[in-house]
Amino acid sequence: MIAVLSLSVLIGLSLGLMGGGGSILAVPVLKYVAGLEAKSAIATSLLVVGTTAGVGGLRHAKQGHVDWRTGAIFAVTAMAGAYGGGRSAHFFDGSTLLLLFAAMMLVTSVMMFRGRGEMAPREGPLPVALVSVEGLAVGFATGLVGAGGGFMVVPALVLVGGMDMHKAVGTSLIVIALKSYAAFGGYISHVAVDYPLAAAVTAAAVMGTLVGTHFSARVSARTLRKGFAWFVLVMAGFVIWQEAGLGQAVGLILPAAGWMGWRARSG
Repeated sequence: MIAVLSLSVLIGLSLGLMGGGGSILAVPVLKYVAGLEAKSAIATSLLVVGTTAGVGGLRHAKQGHVDWRTGAIFAVTAMAGAYGGGRSAHFFDGSTLLLLFAAMMLVTSVMMFRGRGEMAPREGPLPVALVSVEGLAVGFATGLVGAGGGFMVVPALVLVGGMDMHKAVGTSLIVIALKSYAAFGGYISHVAVDYPLAAAVTAAAVMGTLVGTHFSARVSARTLRKGFAWFVLVMAGFVIWQEAGLGQAVGLILPAAGWMGWRARSG
């Protein structure tokens, strides 16, 4: 239990610092360290991440780092998609969901290593239709596999909503909180949740996110992003290894690792 709670602090720290990444840690911790069945781990992670992101989002809001109008548009459509994704998980077995989750982790590691800071804010008025479509898509995908989707939400808010990074991180946390609860609502119709464990993990994660939001403007985003990208890549490889075998893990992870290494060497 000590290991689970210690790792839960990292879940909150990731959310507070970067506006995403919580579920990437939460699902493997709950599945492989806490020993939950795959769907229970996913459902519990949604509750943990939703609550933790909500606390972090409110802290960012106090610092003026939340765009409520844009966040509301994205959140409403993402919540609808997340609920549908959570209900659709009933049609997949646990191993398939974990492999889909690992695939999203691979995408996450590449996106984080590439760097969100390279994305230039969009000029002009907010394209509501585009934000709505992306919200539905992101919501469904992350609701299905139990990921908060901050690694998708933040770039979308920067590119489509024209936000600066600090405001995108804060707004992302609000979106993640609402979307995670919507997906959790889809899961609890067919999955049992260990609420005492969820409460303990959430408490530890909230401690982490309070620290993360405090230092979010002081830590080198580039260094943190790249280090976290490598960690996520390793976690993805571990999940694939556990669910599909070592050969598949090596075959999928090596190309991404090679690209990240090349990018690191080329500056």
